[in-house]
Amino acid sequence: MVIDIAVILAVILAGLMLWMPRVRLSKTWRAMTTPLASIIGSGFLVLGPILVASYGMYAPLVMAVLCAGAYLYGAAIRYNIGVIETLGVDRGRGIDTLETVASGALGFAYIISVAYYLNLFGAFAVSLTPLNAPFYAKLVTTAVYLLIVTVGWTRGFKSLEQMEYVSVSVKLAIIAGLLIGLAIFFEDKATHSGLIFNPLVETGWAGITIAFGLIVTVQGFETSRYLGAEYNSQIRATSMRWAQWVSTGIYVIYIALLAYVFEQDALVLTETAIVDMMKVVAPILPFLLVAAALAAQFSAAVADTSGSGGLISEVSHHRITPGKAYALLTGIGVSLTWTSGVFDIISYASRAFAVYYALQAGIAAISAARERSWFRAVVFASLAALGMLIVVFGQSAEG
Repeated sequence: MVIDIAVILAVILAGLMLWMPRVRLSKTWRAMTTPLASIIGSGFLVLGPILVASYGMYAPLVMAVLCAGAYLYGAAIRYNIGVIETLGVDRGRGIDTLETVASGALGFAYIISVAYYLNLFGAFAVSLTPLNAPFYAKLVTTAVYLLIVTVGWTRGFKSLEQMEYVSVSVKLAIIAGLLIGLAIFFEDKATHSGLIFNPLVETGWAGITIAFGLIVTVQGFETSRYLGAEYNSQIRATSMRWAQWVSTGIYVIYIALLAYVFEQDALVLTETAIVDMMKVVAPILPFLLVAAALAAQFSAAVADTSGSGGLISEVSHHRITPGKAYALLTGIGVSLTWTSGVFDIISYASRAFAVYYALQAGIAAISAARERSWFRAVVFASLAALGMLIVVFGQSAEG
């Protein structure tokens, strides 16, 4: 009861703070909401159980490594924003070609990520109902796909996109409540029954490839690159950096609080495992998490559907209209829904985004070499190589 009250108060206070005019009308904060919405969207819901089940007491360390890797890829993209866009460095035909390929790769990655978002939406939508089974979750996912493609084809997404700030604020407020609830539960465990130090399960190369397959859960920072119509390059780079700092702090604290209070053997690894885990912490948390999940998955799916349609239309020189791209996205997404599990889709999405990150890192390496910034060139080239390793070897958490 005490934890429930603390959680509710934390949610209310965080929500009020995020809705203050000073925060809500801040240009940099508004620019941060887009990457922040993606970075701590779906990943927040599935990462905890996966990391605890796979890495035990070392889960916070793996989380920190994932965030550090994402930050380095963000640095490559920020370099591209700064050097190519701000300084107007001559790109050359090779970089232009790589940018076109990267845009196409990102458009395809968005297609897979929408499948990831909406499959989680379906799973969480039925998680607290008597229809909590994969078949009904897939039905819900398919229905939402049809709704999104119909709205996108007939009316566009402007009306739906307006809910982004509201959904981000709701999600962040609920996450604040979750962290407060976990902190109280953690303190109680540490004081009375002792913390739990679960063993490392996934070791060696297997442990590395599973981490490769989780890169999509810290993805989303790249969206700052494509906000040029609304914000200048300095605000976009700053908002990306700050979004990554904030999300890293939230993720590492969350995993640190989660990793040492649950027995690994009692954990059943499903896409909605976090709901069952939070029932132990506070009865109110599962309902709040489901609400956050539905808002987050829907808004992220709308954003990535819109982004994918625009990118595919641009790369095809408008031979494929956004409407046709939405239909393509729906066809691929519904097919993945009925043929693959959520953890498999997470791995596919991670590989798709790794292609994009590798290409952006490659572009940054070429630009840095032209500027004779050799240290940056080596770092970015190494990131490009790492991205291709992720593409080839990334594995799902269920093997």
